[in-house]
Amino acid sequence: MAEADSASREWAQTRRENAQRAQRELVALVAQGRTDRAEAPLALHKSIYTGRARHAAEMQGIFHQEPLVAGLSGDIPQPGDALLFDAAGPSVLVVRGKDGVVRAFRNMCTHRAARLVEQQEPWRGHLPRVTCPFHAWTFDAAGRLVGQPGKESFAGCEIGSRDLIELPCAEHLGLIFVSVDPHGGPIDAAAHLGPFGEVLGQLEMGRADPVKKGILTARSNWKFALDTYGEGYHFKALHGSTIGQTHYSDRNRYEPFGRHHRVNFPELSVGALVGKAEADWPEPEYGGVHYLFPNVVIFFGAIVPGVHFTQVFRLFPDGPDRMVCHFAVYAPFGVRNEDHRAACEAAYDATAQVVQTEDYRVASAGYANLLTAPDDFHVLLGANEPALHGVHRHIAAACGLPLDHIE
Repeated sequence: MAEADSASREWAQTRRENAQRAQRELVALVAQGRTDRAEAPLALHKSIYTGRARHAAEMQGIFHQEPLVAGLSGDIPQPGDALLFDAAGPSVLVVRGKDGVVRAFRNMCTHRAARLVEQQEPWRGHLPRVTCPFHAWTFDAAGRLVGQPGKESFAGCEIGSRDLIELPCAEHLGLIFVSVDPHGGPIDAAAHLGPFGEVLGQLEMGRADPVKKGILTARSNWKFALDTYGEGYHFKALHGSTIGQTHYSDRNRYEPFGRHHRVNFPELSVGALVGKAEADWPEPEYGGVHYLFPNVVIFFGAIVPGVHFTQVFRLFPDGPDRMVCHFAVYAPFGVRNEDHRAACEAAYDATAQVVQTEDYRVASAGYANLLTAPDDFHVLLGANEPALHGVHRHIAAACGLPLDHIE
C-alpha cells in the first residue's frame, strides 16, 4: 500500500509539472495568435472514407490484428469479473481469473458454437464459471471445460481438448488490450504504446472506477467521425453553446508520440494570463485529449478544481458506412462520494448529448454527401488540423493502402 501511495504521489507531481508546462505553452500560443500546424494542407480522396476495399483492408489489418482496448482494469476488478467485447467483430469474453490475470476468449461454446453470454456489449458481470445456455457445457475463468453433461456421449474427446478458444490479451497501465486474431501471438502493450506509455501512465487508469457507459452511433465511416476529436477548428461554429463558449476555436497544441498523440485546446481563461507574470498564474489542472491508435480517445479533465473525470471513446466500424462509439465515463481515482458520482454522470450525459446531436449529426450528413459527391472530390484537412494528418497516415500504413490509393 505504501508503494502504491508513493507511486500515486509521483504521478500527481508529474501531472502538476505537465499541467504547468502545457499552461505555459498555451499562453504563448494565445499571445502569439497561432496554432500548431502541419507543413501543408492534406487532401484526401473521398474513397479514403467511402472505399469498400479500404474498409476491408482496415478490418483485416487493423481491427483483426492490432491490439484493441476492450475496457479498463476497473471494469473487471475482482477474480471472476467479466466483460463483453463485441465491437471488433467476433464476440469476445474477457475474464479476470482466480490468479488475477485477465484473459480473453471467443464468446463461443466449443460444443456447437452457441454464444455463451447472450447479452451485448457493454455488458459486464461476475462469471467465475460460465454455462452455455444450449447444452449446459460449463467453463471456468481460465477457459477450461469443467462441466459436460452426458460426457459418455463424447467418448474419445478428452474434456480438456474442448477448452475455450483463447485470444491474445494484456493488461497494462489500467488498460485491457485484446486481439481478435487467435494466432497473432502475445500482445506487447508497452511496445504498442512506446513513449506514449509515460503520457498515459500519469492518468492512473488502473485506479479508475466505471460510472456510466453507453453507445453513440453515426451513419458515417468510422474515420469520418473520428476526425472531430482531433481539432478545435469547429468549436465556435458547431459548439457555440457549449465548448465554443469556454475554449478558443482554431487553437491547438499538438504532441505526437509515434502513432498516438495528445492535443490540448486552450480555454478562454488562458487569454487573461497573457502579459501577467507566471508567478501570478493560477495553479493549472492537468487535462488533454489523448488519442490511442487506432480508435480510442481518452479525455482527462476536471469537473471542478481537484475533482476529475476520465472519458473514454472507442470508435468501431459497423460496416463501411456506419460506426458505433462505446462511450464511458470513469472516476479516475475512485468515486469519492455520491456527489462525485452524480457529477461524473452529469458529465457523461452532457458530453453524450453534444457528441450525438452535434458532432455525429454533422458526420452523418457529411458522409451522406460524400457517398454522392463527384468521383474526383477530395476532403481537405487544413494545416491547422495536424492531428488528423497523423491519424490518417498511420491508419493507411497499418492497413497497407497508401493515402494516394484511389478506388
